Amino acid sequence: MTHTIAVVGGTGPQGRGLAYRFALAGHTVVIGSRSAERATEKADEIAARVAENRGTGTLSGATNADAAAGAEIVLLAVPWDGYVELVADLAPLLDGKTVISCVNPLAFDAAGPYGLTLPESAAELTQSAVPGAKVVGAFHHVAALSLWKTPEPLSHEDVLVCSDDAEAKDLVADLARTVSGLRGIDAGALRIARQLEPFTAVLINVNKRYKVRSGLHLAGLPDDARA
Repeated sequence: MTHTIAVVGGTGPQGRGLAYRFALAGHTVVIGSRSAERATEKADEIAARVAENRGTGTLSGATNADAAAGAEIVLLAVPWDGYVELVADLAPLLDGKTVISCVNPLAFDAAGPYGLTLPESAAELTQSAVPGAKVVGAFHHVAALSLWKTPEPLSHEDVLVCSDDAEAKDLVADLARTVSGLRGIDAGALRIARQLEPFTAVLINVNKRYKVRSGLHLAGLPDDARA
C-alpha cells in the first residue's frame, strides 16, 4: 500500500534522505518548508535522484502547513530549536493523522553533542500538543548521508518504533522497510522516545571518532520480528 507522506523539514539532510527513501518505495511525498519555493527546489532535486534509481514515487513541494494539510502521514524532521512552536502552529492540521517524530533534542558544546534533559521527549510533547494525532517516534538514529548516498537497503540499521497507538506503530514499522529492507522493531510505548532520542548523541560521537556512519542494529531477535 502506498501513502501520501508530508516531510516537514524535508529541505534538511534527514528529511531529504527519508523523503528520497519513501519516494523510491513508491509513496507520494510532499516536501514541506517555510518557503514553498525552496521546498519545490528540494523536491525536484530528490525527484531526479529517485528517477535515476527507477523509483516510482512522486515528489512536490509546499509550505509546511500546506504539506501537512494534504497528507495522511506527517513526518516531522526539523531541528529541536523552534520545534515546539512549529508543532503548535501545525496542531490543527495534524489532528487525526499519523505523525512521525524523528526529532532529537540535542545540544552541543566543546565536548560534543549530548541529549537535553527534558520532562518529556519531543514525541511526547507532540502528542500533548495534538491529543487527536497518532504520534509515533521512529527514524531517530539513521544517518542522513546513509539514507541519501545509496538506494540499497541499509542492512546494518534497525528502525526502532514507539507509540501508544498500535495501528500507527504497525504502519510506521512497515514504512521502515524503505530504510533497512526489513520491518521496524516495536520498542514499546511512546515514552520510550525519552531514551531513543538522546541516544543519537552517542552515535554522532562514535561516527566522528571512527569516521564512519554507524547504525543501530539489535542482535538476538527472532527472524519474524523483522519479517
